[in-house]
Amino acid sequence: MAGLICNAFGNALSIAGNMGSGVWSASAVNLHNWTGVGLGVLLFCIGVINAITNQILIHHWDGKRFFGEVLFVMFFGTFVQYFVRWFDSIGVNTAPIIWRLILSCTGIALFCVGISLYQRANIVMHPNDDTTNILRFMYLKGNATASQLLDFLPPLIVCAIAYFPTGRIDSINLATLFSIICNGFIIAAADRYIWPHLTHNFRTKTAETN
Repeated sequence: MAGLICNAFGNALSIAGNMGSGVWSASAVNLHNWTGVGLGVLLFCIGVINAITNQILIHHWDGKRFFGEVLFVMFFGTFVQYFVRWFDSIGVNTAPIIWRLILSCTGIALFCVGISLYQRANIVMHPNDDTTNILRFMYLKGNATASQLLDFLPPLIVCAIAYFPTGRIDSINLATLFSIICNGFIIAAADRYIWPHLTHNFRTKTAETN
């Protein structure tokens, strides 16, 4: 639960700061501006697609994993919408640009800490972060930075597609560059320094399910 709230709070702070957010959140914002569909609904739909992708990546059906991830994104989307409204109500979106940049980068750092916590616990997590976990340990020899960079490609493509009908790209700014460069490093640092006795158990669980 701590990881979920930390992730939703950080994502909402980066969205409200409007100086760039995590690339998956940015893809949802741009789809929202293009289609008019609610941000929470889009975050949920993206999460379900991620959950299906994970079943393909692990090469077998894991119902507990799938339905746990779908349940996670139901709460995640709701929390993000709530926190964004709250941040807007206290003036985060109208703060001076330097403060919005600082707040957006702080939000990104916070959601990276949340990701680190629930990836290590490996009980239930956002399906997108399970994707990076799967890529990291099944395909990329434990490299957190490489798994993050590879995972950034689909949402960047979505943002590019959404640009053509709208003529604009939102939630992509300096803080997004910070996210692309630093996400993997922040998650790896959180693994080491924040609740360090909580260690990754991904390989053990994978071996048991196979």
